[in-house]
Amino acid sequence: MKPVRTWARAPRMGLTVLLAALLAGSLAPAAAASDHSPAAVKADLPGNTPNPTGGKDYFFDATNGRDSAAGTSPQTAWRTLAKANATTFRPGDRVLLKAGQQWNNEQLWPKGSGSAGRPITISAYGDARARRPYIATNGNVPSPFRADGTKNPDTVGRTGAIVLRNQQYFEINNVELSNDDNFATDITTGSYVRDGIMVSINADLLAAGADSIMDHFRVSNVYVHDLDGPSSWQKIHYGGVNFQVFGSRSYKSYGTGGYYFKDVRIENNTFAKVELHAVQFAFNWFAADGADAGQYDENGKFHEGWEQLWVRTRDLYSRDVYIGHNYAESVGQGAVQLADTKNMTVEYNEVNGYLKRYNAVSVALYLWAGADSVMQYNEVYDGPDNEFDGTPWDLEYTNFNVTYQFNYSHDNAAGWMSYMGNSSNSVARYNLSVNDNGVLVKNMLSTNYSPTYFANNTFVYDGAELGYVHDETFLSRVYFLNNIFYNSSATRSTPWYRRTGALRQAVFSNNDYYEASGVHSSQEPADAAGSRAHPKFVGDPAKYITGVGVNQIRTAAAHFKLRDDSPLIDAGRYNPHLGTEDFLGTHIYYGDAPDVGMAESPIGTKVTNPVDDDPIENGPDDRINLALGKPVTASSTHPGAGGTLGAEKLTDGDPATRWAAADDATYPITLDIAFGADTTFDEVYLDEYTDSGTNPRVQSFALQRWDAGTGAWVTFASRANGIGHDLTVTGFGSVTTSRLRVALTGKVPTEVYTPTMTEIAVYRAGQ
Repeated sequence: MKPVRTWARAPRMGLTVLLAALLAGSLAPAAAASDHSPAAVKADLPGNTPNPTGGKDYFFDATNGRDSAAGTSPQTAWRTLAKANATTFRPGDRVLLKAGQQWNNEQLWPKGSGSAGRPITISAYGDARARRPYIATNGNVPSPFRADGTKNPDTVGRTGAIVLRNQQYFEINNVELSNDDNFATDITTGSYVRDGIMVSINADLLAAGADSIMDHFRVSNVYVHDLDGPSSWQKIHYGGVNFQVFGSRSYKSYGTGGYYFKDVRIENNTFAKVELHAVQFAFNWFAADGADAGQYDENGKFHEGWEQLWVRTRDLYSRDVYIGHNYAESVGQGAVQLADTKNMTVEYNEVNGYLKRYNAVSVALYLWAGADSVMQYNEVYDGPDNEFDGTPWDLEYTNFNVTYQFNYSHDNAAGWMSYMGNSSNSVARYNLSVNDNGVLVKNMLSTNYSPTYFANNTFVYDGAELGYVHDETFLSRVYFLNNIFYNSSATRSTPWYRRTGALRQAVFSNNDYYEASGVHSSQEPADAAGSRAHPKFVGDPAKYITGVGVNQIRTAAAHFKLRDDSPLIDAGRYNPHLGTEDFLGTHIYYGDAPDVGMAESPIGTKVTNPVDDDPIENGPDDRINLALGKPVTASSTHPGAGGTLGAEKLTDGDPATRWAAADDATYPITLDIAFGADTTFDEVYLDEYTDSGTNPRVQSFALQRWDAGTGAWVTFASRANGIGHDLTVTGFGSVTTSRLRVALTGKVPTEVYTPTMTEIAVYRAGQ
């Protein structure tokens, strides 16, 4: 399946600017113009008009300036950026760099902060037809590390061509930046951290009583290219525009309700050949190592410190952030890496190539440990063929109310969506995926607080190239509703899963399963309201549109609208998680029911206030769990986590809760379920808690029935090859008893900790 480009476009920039001879100490080369960069010819530059705040303007001219001059007019401009670095600017002041000029081996770090309504501005003046003023720092930044590899509070955050540290109310625009000592050679080893714009909160250097919330930043029309660093993880982020929070001590050593950024807009910027990221926002580097950095959540789940649940509980979220209309090309790691932020909108960003030089896990655009945020109208393509994450999107750890909607990804070999877990109300709806031929929903490493919804997405893929729809095992409830699974392969039906029981927690309803071969996989999930019809898109799926840019993203998506005679019109089901409009901006919904796929057809009567009168969450289970809600007695229970690890969690029907044995428990550890009356069953389901960092711990166990006549426990089944995740025990015939005992008789030899389990269920055939 090949895309078709329906609009002409100017050639993209060369990813590496080569010199015929790059002499030692020579100036950084000029980068080729990009069709994604702001136009070379502008109406005017901000510095050519009067200062709107009434502040003072300071001018810089790398050729004709003089550091001994006043610096307050173009005729008395300063020459070096060192003059700005030695100056404390006041609210409303502007640092204005002359267009067409280049500052080599220099770094810009103006001191001072602006104020509300009077930001300090870094911008350009001069000939609007000239190249932006260009700071080529050439790697001349201090190392953020001490000799022992730990972060140095004095130098961490000082790694940008432009640096701001514990400063606020700044606007940066119309400049060009690079930070590489040799454009022709990539750094692959060593410790090098180089940013374009580095904005940091350094908690260790804030004076007592100082403001720990940094407010109002604007970064726009900035062109950042050639930031080099090693293709290995250095436990620090760096990139084109980089906001980070630093603190060398435990997060518990700092106050709550501070240490974050507020009111930030990063928009209309261009990034090319940068490491690690194009945009990195708000990752919090307070120490979170060791067991004392972790915490239990309300479900009794222990979170390692690196999961950053403490950002939520201590309200360290950055907030009110907009990241939009940025273009990123040839990014070393994940292009847009976001963290620890709430009330964030990330839209109309285009990522053309990511994970180009990085040898570990990441994805193109994602939010980690965030809340109440939306990623929409973004386009991602040319991703890696990566065994690990490598996908365009990621429902990451410790997210709360995070939505991916109206995004277009195509030609990403690792798949579509990574899925980590430990999250609440994750929603992916009305997205379009074409030729993301890896794993559509990749991983699930942790249980969630609440269900995840994949709704009204359109997946077009080649089954002969697809890895799986899901490669691991869904650990908690996931709903797939109103999606189109369109397999273009004429030779291979859709491979749905790799592991037996992978879809146990997945509920499929009203999806369309189209196989071009006409042959459906035996793995295809049960979906009583689903269909196997040809969707009848308005465009040929093999000629999908690329190359038109995110401003035309709806035009590209409209290729996969349904024709008016499509059998998928009115074939979906309503759920509040669908939102209020589709990818193309059409109201949800018209007619008798929502359509299937990412576009709603305005056919039929408009349903202005939809009501969910058939909740998918209340769907019937075709089997009766005879142990559900029954009392459980454990020989040992862990006293921690606020008493949330009790044995009653084993029969509450919630896979997100669990029981755990005490640290000093001895084997056998027994779990006794009282049915209250004689109960007949022929199947027992067991599930260990196997979350991120928690391995199966039970090596051997026995199932026993209570014999009322003899007053003794009788073993009717036993295993010596462990429980793990999703173990169904059958083959013991039919057992009738008033009590069931699960006796854990031995631990996995390599495990230190005692067992922890999420569920025990009991079934009888035909019920």
